[in-house]
Amino acid sequence: MIGDPVTHSLSPVLHNAAFAALGLDWVSVPFPVAAGRGNQAADAMRTLGLAGLSVTTPHKDAVAQAADEVTDAVEALGAANCLVRLADGRIRAENTDGNGFLAGLSADASVTVHSRTVAVLGAGGAARAIVRACAQAGASQVLVVNRTAQRAEACARLAGSVGAVGGPADVGDADIVVNATTVGMGAEGGLPCDPTLLHRGQTVVDIVYNPLETPWLAAARAAGIDAFNGLAMLVHQAAVAIPHWTGRPAPVAAMTSALRTRLN
Repeated sequence: MIGDPVTHSLSPVLHNAAFAALGLDWVSVPFPVAAGRGNQAADAMRTLGLAGLSVTTPHKDAVAQAADEVTDAVEALGAANCLVRLADGRIRAENTDGNGFLAGLSADASVTVHSRTVAVLGAGGAARAIVRACAQAGASQVLVVNRTAQRAEACARLAGSVGAVGGPADVGDADIVVNATTVGMGAEGGLPCDPTLLHRGQTVVDIVYNPLETPWLAAARAAGIDAFNGLAMLVHQAAVAIPHWTGRPAPVAAMTSALRTRLN
């Protein structure tokens, strides 16, 4: 795994739990790679014979450009979080964030986005992946709420005909509301939107998982709203990568157990 910073990442915990459960003599380790050198790390896959590379900030754009082939998601988003070495030695770039979000939503809330209105707060890399994935999964409308109109418009275009730029007032009309910003992460305070805009009957997701309960989630839960943190997305975006690397289904239960043990 590469990033800057990266040693704090929980992804190797998930990967190694999967490899152990599958009986594979593999290991996932984090490597700090300075900004601007993501393409060199991708080239190192060929030299060192690495089976895969998990990628986090700030290298997602660079590795997408360095790969020999990209998936439709990577081409649309311009970013990859997973590199796979193919049998012929070429490198394929994948983006597992969108499908990881959908799988996590289903696991946590037993909810799908099909025929539902989704409001996504933010327009960064994670938001773009979620917006595109929701549209492809049949959402009736995907609203992007962001402080910068230009970024919101670019993000909404990824949802095609069902994408639109929304405002804070639109949050109350959505079936599913997703915080795809970093607001509330770690020691950072603040709220991604006014929690009084939310109401019972909605499903609220915060992709932040540190802390496990952000102030926004706490406010939603206090109001009796179904609200979920980012752990499920973290697990499932990693789980989507496992078959790309190993050719075998991901042991999601073992991965989830390992993550909870580490967090506890």
